[in-house]
Amino acid sequence: MTALPRTSAPDTVDSEYEDLLGQWSDLESALSTLLARPRNAQDFAAKLRQCDRWLQDLVAHDIDAALYLMFQLAATSTVGYSAAHALVCATLCHIVAHELQLPQRERDSLVRAASSMNIGMTALQDELAQQREPLTPEQRRAVDEHPRASLDLLEELGITDELWLEVVELHHQPQPDTTPLAGLPVQERLTRILGAIDRYAAMISPRKSRAGRSATDSVRAIVGQDSDQRDEVSLALVRAVGLCPPGTFVRLDNGETAIVLRRSERANFPLVASVVDAKGEPQSAPQLYHTVRGQPRIQAALARSAVTVELPHRAMVRLGLYAAQRSDSLN
Repeated sequence: MTALPRTSAPDTVDSEYEDLLGQWSDLESALSTLLARPRNAQDFAAKLRQCDRWLQDLVAHDIDAALYLMFQLAATSTVGYSAAHALVCATLCHIVAHELQLPQRERDSLVRAASSMNIGMTALQDELAQQREPLTPEQRRAVDEHPRASLDLLEELGITDELWLEVVELHHQPQPDTTPLAGLPVQERLTRILGAIDRYAAMISPRKSRAGRSATDSVRAIVGQDSDQRDEVSLALVRAVGLCPPGTFVRLDNGETAIVLRRSERANFPLVASVVDAKGEPQSAPQLYHTVRGQPRIQAALARSAVTVELPHRAMVRLGLYAAQRSDSLN
């Protein structure tokens, strides 16, 4: 697992983390406004780059906190599905680009394509997330044509990065997943990365017509079962965030339900906080478990819809950091 920058000493935790959830919410709102009314933005390209820098700063501050808050926002977003999905995809593309050691230019084009790939159907995407009925023929046609519509709108808005534009145009075209990424032309490489992450993010996000899947079920669906055919992008995603990333829920083998707070030095053995006891009752105080140490173990990943407890996210993020730093100091 590649370690991105983490934060500092315990005595700075409260001041550093007090407004972290607010910053993620503000970023989501800013991106939502930009995607919903792009022609109203003065210098759209500059504002999207600003959102990208904001995202990078938040991830660099603490990747585990970033993943926790991002997955929670994806499951409970109030600004609309389209912007929430764009932010999840952009964040995961940034993290996977780091894992795959992509050149900066490729990383920039990939993340900005992830942020804007659906800009040609923002309102429709929000509408479809609330719709229980099958798509109408007109809606299906708009969905099929949205990559070209997004490309045309981005060009109208002054985007001149050809790689960014190509990836947006191609982002729903099937890409061969057995050819090594390094052997692909750059636009196909980035399209394959974005396609895998787009599918993963769509699976974990709830809509009116269905509940979101668990993160584990989602990544297994796109990784594949044959070890000789597993997709390089999806495996990089698992290495970077784990099968059960921070911010997702799990059932423990002692019957309790927990939320993942932080990754550990061993992939898929994260730090978790039990929030529902074995009888199904909310815990009066979260019980921390370092699953890397043994019992209890993670029995299954859970979709967000399977957990009804509401959590104080600022407190949970701080709890995870305190526990991780205390564990580090004892080792």
